[in-house]
Amino acid sequence: MPDLPTPQDAAEAALFSECWDAVLAYADLCTSGSTAAAQLGREAFAHGTREARAAEAGPVRSAGRRPARLPRIPLLLTAVRTMAASWEEDGQGHKLDPDLRLWLNSDKAARYTGPPLQRPLALRGLRDLQQADAELLWLAEVEALDLPVVARRLGLDPDTVAEELQQVRTLFRDRCHRNHLDTPMDARCRSYARLLDAVTRSCAADAPGDLSRHLATCVQCAEAAACLRLHGGGLPGALAGGVIGWGGLAYLERRRRAAEVRLGAGRPGPAGKAAGEEEDGTQKARVARNGLLVAAVLVSLLALGVSMMPFGGSGDDLGARGDARRQPVADPNPSLPSPPSLPPATSKPAATATATASEGEEHTERPGKPEDGDDDRRTEPQGTSSPTGRTEPGESEDPACRVEYDLVNQWPDGFQATVTVTSSAALDSWRVSWSFRDGQRVGQMWDASVSQDGSRVTATAADYNKSVPAGSDLAFGFIASWRGKNSPPYGFTLNGHDCAKSG
Repeated sequence: MPDLPTPQDAAEAALFSECWDAVLAYADLCTSGSTAAAQLGREAFAHGTREARAAEAGPVRSAGRRPARLPRIPLLLTAVRTMAASWEEDGQGHKLDPDLRLWLNSDKAARYTGPPLQRPLALRGLRDLQQADAELLWLAEVEALDLPVVARRLGLDPDTVAEELQQVRTLFRDRCHRNHLDTPMDARCRSYARLLDAVTRSCAADAPGDLSRHLATCVQCAEAAACLRLHGGGLPGALAGGVIGWGGLAYLERRRRAAEVRLGAGRPGPAGKAAGEEEDGTQKARVARNGLLVAAVLVSLLALGVSMMPFGGSGDDLGARGDARRQPVADPNPSLPSPPSLPPATSKPAATATATASEGEEHTERPGKPEDGDDDRRTEPQGTSSPTGRTEPGESEDPACRVEYDLVNQWPDGFQATVTVTSSAALDSWRVSWSFRDGQRVGQMWDASVSQDGSRVTATAADYNKSVPAGSDLAFGFIASWRGKNSPPYGFTLNGHDCAKSG
C-alpha cells in the first residue's frame, strides 16, 4: 500500500484497500507513466479522503439527511481529475496524457465545475440519490462487481439485492428525468423532452424518425437518452462518462476486465480433479495457442503456394515482379523445401514493366480476408479492387444499401457525426461497419452499440430499432476523437454487404 492517509478505523482501512485499485486504474489512464500514475493517485486519494471526511462531519439537513455527495469511489475518481487539472495549471502537464491535457483546456472540462444545471445529467442524478442507493448503483453498474459481493460489502440481503438494484435504477432514471426538465434548453429540445421520456421507458418502443435525427445532432438530449434508457446495457457507460468525464469509458472497460480476472481467479475447479491436472483456463489457453499455430502453418503454406502460381503469366513475368514485395506470413517449418529458382527476368519496355508491376501488386495481396484490426495498416484504396480486398463504397454495381455520412460538428480534438443507411431489403437486425483512415476513435454512440478494433468500427442495432422495412433508413450518431487529420470513413458495409455512397 502506498503512502495514503491514515485510516480512522478498521472500516475505513478496508474501504481504503477497496478504493485504491480503482483510483490507480484511473490515474494510470490520465498519466504518461507508472511513476506519474502512482504520484497522481496518492495526491488524489489524500485530497478525496479529506473531502469525504469533511462532508461526513458536516451539518445534517432537516429530517436527518446529510448534504448530497458522490459515493466514495466516484468521489475519489473525480479527485483524480481535479488533481490532474492542478498539475496542468502548475506546469506539470508533461506528466499527463496528451489527450487529457487537450480535454482539460476545452469547454467540455468546464461543464464539471460550471453552473450545476449545466453539469452532466448522470452526475446530477447520482448525487441526488441517497448515499446507500448511489453506492449500490455504482458498484454494480460501473465497478462490475457480482451482486453477492455488493450485498456483502454494503450489508444487504443477498436474496433481495437484485430487486433493490432494479428499484435504484428506476430512482436514478426519475432523478435524471427531473433534472433534464430543469435544464435550460431551447424550444426544439423542450418539444422532444416528453417524447424522449415515453420512448425510453419501454424496451419495445420504436423511436420516431424525427426524434432519432434530433438525438443524432444534439449532444445534450443524447446524454439524457443514455441516462433514461435503462434497457440495452447503456447505463454503465452513461454513468462512467457523465461522472468521471475524460476516459470514463476506458475506465469502465478496465474495471470490466478486472472483474473478469477476479471471477476467473475465484472460480473453484471441478470436484474430484486429480492432483497436477491442468485447470480449465490453462487447457483452453493451450488449445487456443495450438489453434493459432495451426492457422499460421496453413496461412504460410497457402502463401507459399500462391507465390509459386503463375496466375496466367509467363515465368519471366514472375521474375519481373521480384520477391522483395512478398512478405512471408510465418516460417513454421524450416525443413520445408525451398521453391524452385525462377529464371532471370528479361528486359522489357518501360510500359510493359509498369503493367507487370501493377499486376504483381494485384496478385500478391495477402490471401484471405484481413482481420478488422489490420485496416489501419493497409494502404488506402487506389480505385482498383481485388478478389480479396475491401472495395471503396460506391463501386458495387448493385449495392444492397446506400450510406450517407454527415460530419455534424468538429472541434480541436473531437467531432460529432451521423450515419444514415438505406437498405434495399427488409432487416430483422443490422450491423453497420466502416473504417477510419486517420486513427479516429469512437467514444460515444446513440441509437446503436459500438465496438472498435483498430480502425474498423462496428455499430449494432439497439433493441428498439432492429427492424427496418425495405427501402427505409436506419440512422445513428456518435462522438469520436481525432488528431492531425479527420478524413471521412470508407468501406461501409451493412450486415457484411458493401454499401454505396449516396449523392
